Order: sequence, then structure tokens, then C-alpha cells
Amino acid sequence: LPLCFPQKLWKMLESDQFQSIWWSEGGKSVAINEELFKAEVLGREGPQQVFHTQSIKSIVRQLNLYGFTKMQRDEQRSASLPEFLAEEAAVSAHSQVLYYYNPCFNRAHPRLLETCLRR
Repeated sequence: LPLCFPQKLWKMLESDQFQSIWWSEGGKSVAINEELFKAEVLGREGPQQVFHTQSIKSIVRQLNLYGFTKMQRDEQRSASLPEFLAEEAAVSAHSQVLYYYNPCFNRAHPRLLETCLRR
């Protein structure tokens, strides 16, 4: 069975294969480096393709359909070193980092993933 969108997202976040997407806020939200994500994830073709789109707008639409809400960041930085370094790299590269939150999508509670349903 193919994975649904939240499951794919989870696998990407737990994989060390992707530099463009990471857990933020101690595993309570998702951070996406938009420019890097376009190249690293949406630019894949064939068997390496993760999503059936090359559009960041489609990914944002999926996030919204699954109940994720965009978070505003006021230059606050994450507490963990890997998150801090990833955010610093994104800021220094002048890339936009998108932050999304869903109460059913939490690294510390993987069982909640099954309650993360499409609206």
C-alpha cells in the first residue's frame, strides 16, 4: 500500500537522507527550507520521486488538507543544536523556512500519526 501524505512526511523527517526538512520545536512542528526542498525533494523523478508533484504549492495544500497550520517565526531559535544549525544555515542562505504545526503530528507520539486524517 502506498503511504499517505503524513506518513511520507514522517519518514522523510526521520530519515537522514533529507537536509531540506527537519523536526523543529523539539519535535512538535515541521520546518521546511523551501528552496532546498524544491531541489532535493520535488526535483526527483522516476523511482526516487517522493511526491507526485513538483510544486511547493501542492505540498502546502496537502499540509493544509491534513490539518497543519503555518506558524509565524519571530526570529526565535530552536533549543536543540541540530535544529539551531539547520535554521542558521537556512537563514544564512537567505532561504525561506516554512514552519507547520499539527497536534496529531508529534515526534514524541508516533501513535498520533494514525489520527492525522485528511479533512
